[in-house]
Amino acid sequence: MLGLSETFPEHFGPNNIPFGVASSPTHRQPTCATRINDTVIFLAPLARSGMFDNIAGNLEEVFSKPALNDFAALPKSISRSVRAALQSIISMAASTEELLARLPKESAAPISEVQLHLPVAVGDFTDYSASENHMLNMSEIISGRRATPPSFYNFPVGYGGRAGSIVVSGTPIERPYGQYAPRDQNTGAAAGGGNAARLMFNPSQKVDYELEVAAVIGRRLSRGERLHAADADKHIFGLVLLNDWSARDIQAHEMTGLGPNNGKSFGTSISPWIITLEALEPFKMALDSPQRTVPSYLDDPHSCTYTVDLTVEILHGSDHASSTTVCTTALQTLYWTFRHILAHQAVGGSGLRTGDVVACGTVSGAADSQRGCLMEATRGGKQPLTLTDGSTRVYLEDGDVVRLTGAASSTKGVAGVGFGECIGQLCPARPWP
Repeated sequence: MLGLSETFPEHFGPNNIPFGVASSPTHRQPTCATRINDTVIFLAPLARSGMFDNIAGNLEEVFSKPALNDFAALPKSISRSVRAALQSIISMAASTEELLARLPKESAAPISEVQLHLPVAVGDFTDYSASENHMLNMSEIISGRRATPPSFYNFPVGYGGRAGSIVVSGTPIERPYGQYAPRDQNTGAAAGGGNAARLMFNPSQKVDYELEVAAVIGRRLSRGERLHAADADKHIFGLVLLNDWSARDIQAHEMTGLGPNNGKSFGTSISPWIITLEALEPFKMALDSPQRTVPSYLDDPHSCTYTVDLTVEILHGSDHASSTTVCTTALQTLYWTFRHILAHQAVGGSGLRTGDVVACGTVSGAADSQRGCLMEATRGGKQPLTLTDGSTRVYLEDGDVVRLTGAASSTKGVAGVGFGECIGQLCPARPWP
């Protein structure tokens, strides 16, 4: 397990109050927790001490679970009350030492002594492609023509992913095996094209990252219920960073039929702390409506998103001491919002389940520096990136660590709120037996 490369205490001030799952030497079983700066606070001892007695429900039992699902499923009024109670006790302490003195004994631990775990038990995972810039860039790379799929402006397009692929930040990602076309040694082109393509089975040679953000579902939507975009926020417990690791050579032969499968199922990293919409509220911004008339379920008169700056770094070298920023973009560049995405997710009648993870797809801006994956940044491998140590990358090499970060900057006197980091190291493929 890769430890935190940086702790980002400034992301977790008292106006954040994220929720996650942690364990420590004094809390050996994973349970629900929050974080203030570099201090992790376990929530069950707080409930046991009576801190939440004026809030409905058996919160001690809820917070003793190894996942946040039971808490996320509660009415938002309860999670808001818990957040307010935590902010109240934090605000009364002038220092970390004073805060620890006010908390029940052994209810807190430094982030350096804590192991973070997957915050929810994931039911379904769906990944959308909500970025117009990403669609245009990828189309140009693949077909030589900048165009979006015909349906892009009518509804958010997405695919069903593998819930079992989702792992918490820091989990190693193994280079996957799969089938792909060998390359011509002289031209670099795939050998034996067309329907008669000759494929080989080997470790992927084109492992990529994808910078994404995902919504974690709180309140469930029963099967058969409908959802309008304007009402979708009530079902979002919060947001996390997500790296949709992708094997481009394997993926290429899957896209022709039904879409990505094994090219994306070998690992999907998410950040450990769920950032609530309440924490992001000061950073909400209006978003232009879709360019075309949409069905009523996608109509959102008050369409909005959040001003969140996103960054991708590659940590490289033998000790990962060198880092290169390879992308800086923003959540607000997306064409479709999470409200639109959830409304479309539910329109077929499948409902939403607590713990479902619904991602927005690669977040890419209009500038070259805002391309959210290596395939975009290198123009499909034609323009290698030069890293700070002089080495180059077309795709990721074994040992590379990818770090995603996200933060909403301070505005109008309100301190910023961040996501911390989502990191993963690409490890060599194991020999096939």
